[in-house]
Amino acid sequence: MRKTILLVAMPNSIHVVRWIRQLDGQDYDIHLFSSVGGAVIHPHPEMEGVTFHSPLFSRATKIYKTQPGEMRPSFLFKVLNFFKQRVYEQSMPDIRVKRLQKVIRKIRPALVHSLEIQAAAYLTLDAKKQFNGPFPPWLVTNWGSDIYLFGRLSEHKAKIRAVLESCDYYSCECERDITLAQQFGFCGQAMPVFPNTGGFDLASLEVERNQIPTSARKVIMLKGYQNWAGRALVGLRALSRCADILNGYSVVIYSAPPDVVIAAELFADDTGIPVRVIPHTTPHQEILSLHAQARVSIGLSISDAISTSFLEAVVMGSFPIQSCTACANEWIEHGISGMIVPPEDPDIIEIAIRTALLDDRLVDEAARINWQTAQERLDGEFLKHRTTEMYARILQGDDVVAKR
Repeated sequence: MRKTILLVAMPNSIHVVRWIRQLDGQDYDIHLFSSVGGAVIHPHPEMEGVTFHSPLFSRATKIYKTQPGEMRPSFLFKVLNFFKQRVYEQSMPDIRVKRLQKVIRKIRPALVHSLEIQAAAYLTLDAKKQFNGPFPPWLVTNWGSDIYLFGRLSEHKAKIRAVLESCDYYSCECERDITLAQQFGFCGQAMPVFPNTGGFDLASLEVERNQIPTSARKVIMLKGYQNWAGRALVGLRALSRCADILNGYSVVIYSAPPDVVIAAELFADDTGIPVRVIPHTTPHQEILSLHAQARVSIGLSISDAISTSFLEAVVMGSFPIQSCTACANEWIEHGISGMIVPPEDPDIIEIAIRTALLDDRLVDEAARINWQTAQERLDGEFLKHRTTEMYARILQGDDVVAKR
């Protein structure tokens, strides 16, 4: 019998898209209840094979395609739902909770799966608290900083504890976060640890990643995030201190906000090192190709799970320099297959960059080791199997009896 899975998640997220893609070919009826936004669903243009549910109205999933692979609501529909949303939200603040409960009662999912905690799991928790009757088994997936950072903030500590004490299953990308979840009171079944966004087609990438030996590459990749977690400007500061050995190199920055774009232009003007800031819309394959041209890939943040950009560097043979807040220590050995650095210390980051630029043997050996790691842990079909195996294990109910 075909089983229904209800995802409570962000419909516009590429991470959700990649998760759902792993279920292709499986006999599941996938529904998605939006954990963010208002009446109108704005799904990611690559999202397919999902029945959407608005957090406000039963008919708010009236979305049509304007181009292949692109979904947009009509203008009139937007206007009508804007006014409906204002009225509903003012008269019924918990409308999202009630809508989620109604959807659960209607479709009777075999599993409710919250992808992310601060929006999706908090919403699901409220729905479960007020639910009349048995609540379906509940799986919570930890994204990035959901526990590692937010779990240290007073506003979130009690909420996170309530979620983890109430859910039946928990999945995450880091062994670190299993321990943290247990410290927050989780006593259900922890699922196997692996990346949330799936793996890579290693066979198709192998030729490109091997075209240029890492020691012969002349590109440095820098993740451009500069926000509550990202620290790209620290990376630029460290790179500027290495200007004396950057002759012949260029820097590529991706996912950069305006302040990083300005800083990058000033960096190029001050040092004479060419900088290319690529747009947010750059296709994933092009990002992978740039990692395949990079000697070093730098990613810095004060909090993360396993960074996707870090895994891209591991796969494509670029020497990863990653902040110590992203459980990179579960993938690489510091000083051997990459560097693990404090996210806000340009002195230590400078030393790591200098070491990677001056030691050809180090970066070539790291690429060899990391390719072996990729084959063992990052093959797309392997991770797809682990994902479907996880669902099958939960839906068989062999591990725990769902809390009621």
